[in-house]
Amino acid sequence: MKIKVAATQMTCTWEIEENISKAKKLIYEAAKEGANIILLQELFQTPYFCIQYDEEIFKLAQTYENNKVLKEMSNLAKELNVVLPISFFEKDNNAYFNSIAVINSDGNILGKYRKSHIPDGAGYLEKYYFNPGNTGFKVWDTAFGKIGIGICWDQWFPEAARIMALKGAEVLFYPTAIGDELMSEYDSSGAWQRVMQGHAAANIMPVVASNRIGSESVKGQVNGFYGKSFICDRSGKIIKEASKDKEEIILADIDTEENHLFRRNWGLFRDRRTDLYKEILTLEGKIKD
Repeated sequence: MKIKVAATQMTCTWEIEENISKAKKLIYEAAKEGANIILLQELFQTPYFCIQYDEEIFKLAQTYENNKVLKEMSNLAKELNVVLPISFFEKDNNAYFNSIAVINSDGNILGKYRKSHIPDGAGYLEKYYFNPGNTGFKVWDTAFGKIGIGICWDQWFPEAARIMALKGAEVLFYPTAIGDELMSEYDSSGAWQRVMQGHAAANIMPVVASNRIGSESVKGQVNGFYGKSFICDRSGKIIKEASKDKEEIILADIDTEENHLFRRNWGLFRDRRTDLYKEILTLEGKIKD
């Protein structure tokens, strides 16, 4: 199947309706350019609120079942005949999750994925806001192929990408919010790209990553985000890349059948030694007697 994928990046403010309207505009523009699957950044409805602790933020969470934005995006997906992975702050009784709903091109919401790996560092205080996801890694059979989705910090874990590949994913998508490291001057943007390029090469499938741009503030703490959203091919080569500071849409064509044939012929999945991988299930790399 030949498809066109898109990644977007944009600034966000505390004017939530403006953020949602901007996201919809980007979706319209990407669809007009022929995109079949359009990726928005992580938590696009608000600034990235995990910069600082703020108990008032919990009031923004919505349930999966009665979610105004998911309903709006469902209508939009159907109108434009596009697949939309939509990030949202989910409340489920006393639990809170960083979640993605996958909306098919007919407007049907196929289900949700909850972020599995939850970071906790200066400027990225997600353990305060989110429970660890309990959905496991999932693959979605959409109108434009089978897609796997990890959320931001998930992208640093090769195990997640490999599991989605084993489950039949044809393209991996990563909505993201990453930028300055507040405790150092380290620029993580190169490593951020390269780790996902490695997932592409190791699993022989394209990767699409969407990041945010601009500076955002929560209770006086400011963090900046470096954009550089990108799409890489099955070899890990970046074929489209956005800037560090502009609102953009990038698009690329993918032939999933051609990638499947190459993946089969390359033999990576044929030669896996699952009998030797037991240590990966331990924290300390030791198998107990």
